Amino acid sequence: MQNTLSRRGFLTALTATAAAGLAGCAQIRSDMPVIRVDDYGNPLTPQTDVDPALGSYEAMYAAREDGGFLLPAIPISKMDKRYLRQIVRDPTGEQPGTIVVDTQNKFCYLVRENGEAIRYGVGIGRDGFAWSGRAVIQWKRHWPKWTPPDEMVARQPELAQYSAANGGMQPGLNNPLGSRALYIFQNGEDTLYRLHGSPEWWSIGKAVSSGCVRFLNQDIIDLYDRVPNKTPIVVI
Repeated sequence: MQNTLSRRGFLTALTATAAAGLAGCAQIRSDMPVIRVDDYGNPLTPQTDVDPALGSYEAMYAAREDGGFLLPAIPISKMDKRYLRQIVRDPTGEQPGTIVVDTQNKFCYLVRENGEAIRYGVGIGRDGFAWSGRAVIQWKRHWPKWTPPDEMVARQPELAQYSAANGGMQPGLNNPLGSRALYIFQNGEDTLYRLHGSPEWWSIGKAVSSGCVRFLNQDIIDLYDRVPNKTPIVVI
């Protein structure tokens, strides 16, 4: 029998997550099918380096000027191609336009029509710092400032120079929020967690950050351009 992630199973995982709160993350099945398809629904082989609906990986991840900054090219030959942007069958059952972050498998899905989703590879927060639940993207920022929460400054005093009282870190290639940031709010309150870019391409597919969901800079730009404010988001 084909292994799939049903909507009932997905919602069951989400319910468990809501009960756990910030203590941990629910799991979704790691054996769900990941099938890249072309514009006509024809499967692409895992070795294919071009998704016709999106363009070549070389073009997606090339160096580019953006907002006065020169983003370096991503060395895609050094990356696990599972974490490069691609179109897959939607495993979530969520409504089109919803963002779904699968913290277990290190993927972010943007659900589309016709049972498809755009999948991005992400890096997530280390155990103990991860956030999960249903929320919305309250707003978005182009080349944002970074202001570490007071709790992070308390753990890492060297970050005090970037605290809110000191005006935060100015935008730039070394800013931890990268080229774009999407701010997650739940019940009208800032969760302090973000979807954001990162220059550290080697961290994608790993649990390394202090709670936020990090993307390749080229990928967060793509997602930023596709979703409006108030987009629903599910983190499981």
